[in-house]
Amino acid sequence: MQNGTEVWVLTPFNSIFLIAFAVFLAALILASLLLRGKSERTKQTVLVTACLLNLIGYFIYKFYLSLDADYNVITANMGGFNWWGELPLQLCNINMILIPIAVLRKSRPLMAFSFFLGPLGALMALCMPGNGFDGYSLLLPRMLGYYGTHFMIVIEGLAIVCFGLYRPRFRDLPRTMLAALVISFGIFLLDLLLRWSGLHPKANYFFAVETEGNFLLELFHRFIPVPYLYLLPSSLILGAYMALITGGFALADRLHTAKTE
Repeated sequence: MQNGTEVWVLTPFNSIFLIAFAVFLAALILASLLLRGKSERTKQTVLVTACLLNLIGYFIYKFYLSLDADYNVITANMGGFNWWGELPLQLCNINMILIPIAVLRKSRPLMAFSFFLGPLGALMALCMPGNGFDGYSLLLPRMLGYYGTHFMIVIEGLAIVCFGLYRPRFRDLPRTMLAALVISFGIFLLDLLLRWSGLHPKANYFFAVETEGNFLLELFHRFIPVPYLYLLPSSLILGAYMALITGGFALADRLHTAKTE
């Protein structure tokens, strides 16, 4: 018979994972329904508040992670816990910072970046968790923190559209690609600064310096064996992904227009 801890073991796509995901998606649907007809300011306030609470939760989770002896053993080959390597600057969690800026400034490039890349990056982290976050009890602080923050990032990115604050348009794609390039290059420079200063010798936010064994990035690195530049082919994949999603919205708008005529 399984004990209480074993029942709560979480790994990608097991029952606990799917139930947790369903709960967060249900919360997004409920919030969207409750905010229907509310002012844009109210919707902005709700989304910004959610991001700020998630950001606070992120640092609480990282604090407990810094005290987690098992985690430090598991990640010893990567230098263990380092606050300079745990800042919310990865592709997914940077959106906890960017979404409030984007919605308050009504910046379409930033809202597009957060909508397209926030949920995508968070889903990648959820489906391919790092060492110490796969196959352990959800009741552990590090598991609650890791999966809770990433599930929240998924729904926060989707909420930009679900709340009616942004609607993807094809004209947004070039500026969104430019925003992605500017943000990723800025993060690359930060990686170099952290490495050069010795604050974090293995800084690799956005995987801009090393592939860390990622299959797709390893493939790109074979053709372009230069830090950061090997990320550029992924822009083609990102462009196709954004075009596909935007095309779906464009088709939905056409069908809606045809029905109302």
